[in-house]
Amino acid sequence: RALTITENIALGQNLGDFHSGFRAYRRDVLETIPFEVNSDDFVFDSQFLIQAVYFGFKLGDIPVPVRYFEEASSINFRRSVVYALGTLATLAQFWTQKLHLAHWRLFQRS
Repeated sequence: RALTITENIALGQNLGDFHSGFRAYRRDVLETIPFEVNSDDFVFDSQFLIQAVYFGFKLGDIPVPVRYFEEASSINFRRSVVYALGTLATLAQFWTQKLHLAHWRLFQRS
């Protein structure tokens, strides 16, 4: 929950959950975002949503009850920490790119 709050504040969004697995995208989103440079791990979804914001796409969500408990998750504690740190690193890349302090492949159009 804390990570979703952080992402909402950093990205100027108001999503209920950045981390649930169900997504739908328009074709132009998939043609614009260079997702082939993204992680091959859990952080891929966070990178993709952050890229979508960077490229000016509108995000929306339909609230779905999500319950996080050990038996329902395929990610252990160690990997969840790595995921959170990867998401925070991507937010840092977003802002350094946006402020023209750095250039990241994540934010170069396909």
